Amino acid sequence: MSDIREHLTRQIIEAGRFLYGRGWSPATSSNYSARLAADRALLTVSGKHKGQLGVDDVLATDLAGNSLEPGKKPSAETLLHTQLYAWRAEIGAVLHTHSVNATVLSRLTPGDRLELQDYELQKAFAGVSTHEGRVTVPIFDNDQDIARLASQVQPWLDAHPDCPGYLIRGHGLYTWGPRMDDALRQVEAFEFIFECELKEMSLRGGTR
Repeated sequence: MSDIREHLTRQIIEAGRFLYGRGWSPATSSNYSARLAADRALLTVSGKHKGQLGVDDVLATDLAGNSLEPGKKPSAETLLHTQLYAWRAEIGAVLHTHSVNATVLSRLTPGDRLELQDYELQKAFAGVSTHEGRVTVPIFDNDQDIARLASQVQPWLDAHPDCPGYLIRGHGLYTWGPRMDDALRQVEAFEFIFECELKEMSLRGGTR
């Protein structure tokens, strides 16, 4: 195993333990990846418990989402990772989580986007330097046809190059960054804000 692959594999394993420990990636849900080279990525193998990942639980794929390791099956959602690496060369890690907060909030939010504003923790997102302003998080309807879902995501990404992440309704969060630490920081920020949104909704009687 090359030094780069070993390092990235360890980052993915540690991310899985952290995210599982926070309750954001229960059981075999979720998938994580890191850019292995300009034209390939390292992703979690399908069906693996994210709190118990080992070095054999990752595989290399090309940016079309094809496995480069016979015998290892990539996640069904691999294309949603690789399209991000193809979209922006500076993206080095992508995290997809299945938290209760993201799942419930995406179901309760009407329309196709969640507007976040006036949260101090917005500054945890790349490119945001103040709580003033608005962070828009698109919400895409869940779809088992991942190629079709990816085709819905791409136009939004192209039109919003500063987008820090997106939600799939009733499913979970996708976020990314230049390094794994950056992606993890954004997951934490999103989860804090999502929880705040849900608590505010509860206090207001269930409306945003």
